[in-house]
Amino acid sequence: MPSATALMFQGGIGLLGLFAVWLFEIPLLLDGLNAVEVVLFGTVGAVGTYLVLVLLSRVPWLFPGNLSSQMQALYNFAASYRWPVLLALSVLAGVGEELLFRGAIQGWLLQHTGPWTAVIAASVLFGLVHYVSFTYFVMATGLGAVLGAAYQYSQSLALVMAWHALYDMLALYCLLRYPRWFGVRPPCS
Repeated sequence: MPSATALMFQGGIGLLGLFAVWLFEIPLLLDGLNAVEVVLFGTVGAVGTYLVLVLLSRVPWLFPGNLSSQMQALYNFAASYRWPVLLALSVLAGVGEELLFRGAIQGWLLQHTGPWTAVIAASVLFGLVHYVSFTYFVMATGLGAVLGAAYQYSQSLALVMAWHALYDMLALYCLLRYPRWFGVRPPCS
C-alpha cells in the first residue's frame, strides 16, 4: 500500500470518529489529566501493555493460532515504509482509532448502557476491526479493553491516544529491530 494511501486511511478513521462525535453529540472525556500526566501514563501504559502482550504471546496454549505468520505479514507491511511514515501512521492510528472507538463508540454506548458494557462492546468492535486471525482478535480485544478501561477511569481521551500511538511505535520498532523475537524471518540483506 503506498504511504499516502495508508496515511489517508488512518487519517480517515479519525475523521469518521469526529463526524460520529458531532452527529450524535457525544461528549468526549478530555479533562481527566494534564499534559505531563498524559505523556507519563501513556508511556508507562504503552510499555506495560506491550510487555504483557509479548509475554502472553509466548504461552502456546493461550493463543493456539499461528501468531508468527501474522507477525511475518505485519513485518512485511512495516518494512515497506520508512520510519517517518511509520511514526505518522502510529500517531494517526492512536489519535484516529481512539477517537472512533473510545470517543465515539464507547462514548455513545456509555450514554445508553453502563460503563463496563460500553468498554466491553467497544473493545470487541476494536478487536473485530483488527481481525486477521482469532489469536490477533483476542489480543486486539484485550488491548481495546485496557484502553477502554483507562479512558473510563482517567476521563482522558488524550491519554488513550498517546498510549495507543506509543504502543504502536514500540511494537513496530521491536518487530523491525528484533524480528526473530516474533518468529519472523527478515529477507537476507
